[in-house]
Amino acid sequence: MNQSIDVRGLSCPLPVVAVRNKLLEIKKGILEVLVDTGTSKDNITRMAVNIGWRVEEREEGEEYLLTISK
Repeated sequence: MNQSIDVRGLSCPLPVVAVRNKLLEIKKGILEVLVDTGTSKDNITRMAVNIGWRVEEREEGEEYLLTISK
């Protein structure tokens, strides 16, 4: 089952912390993350890859959808 988290509007480092906590909770599967800044996108991607997850990015207008999977 895919899970999702919306971290739009949160200031750093809250988006990274929220996504990291969710990844540690689900351990494996797919997490879709909505973000609204390039900085959050880059930081979340870096963190997820560092802890062993794969990340696909899709730009949706001014926002990004990250699909994080393991």
